[in-house]
Amino acid sequence: MASLRTYGLIYVALILLATGKFVFFHFEGIFNYEMAVAGTLLIAVTKTSLIAGYFQHLKDEPRSITYLMLTAVFMVFLLTLAAGYSIQ
Repeated sequence: MASLRTYGLIYVALILLATGKFVFFHFEGIFNYEMAVAGTLLIAVTKTSLIAGYFQHLKDEPRSITYLMLTAVFMVFLLTLAAGYSIQ
């Protein structure tokens, strides 16, 4: 289990990442829309990994559970792509 200091650092990192998301969309002179969306998606993946790994204690789980969860996420991604393709 992680220490209180680690949880504090993760919390500060999450706040900084949330601020970064704000910066992407409110400084239009620096970032265009595509860059802002790509940056926001990258920040979302980073924040999700930190939350799942530390606050939900998934980094201490066996690797088989990790692979099972990654497979499930990949399948959801494929279903989302298929649904988006069928709507067009």
